[in-house]
Amino acid sequence: MDLAWLGAGIGAGIAVIGAGLGIGKLAGSALEAMGRQPEAAAPIRTAMIIAAALIEGIAFFALVICILLAVKA
Repeated sequence: MDLAWLGAGIGAGIAVIGAGLGIGKLAGSALEAMGRQPEAAAPIRTAMIIAAALIEGIAFFALVICILLAVKA
């Protein structure tokens, strides 16, 4: 039982780290693109927000799966 919680914690940590890295890379690339083409800032910002929401959704889903696996074991 204790190993299930440990595995869930490690899995949740990996999911959060992956989401953080993904959103960081996304934001950095979007800001660089906005700096190069300021007139295209609105569509770039919209695409960035949609992609960030999808990344956060995947991370949330992974956290829920980790919790479910820990509770089931």
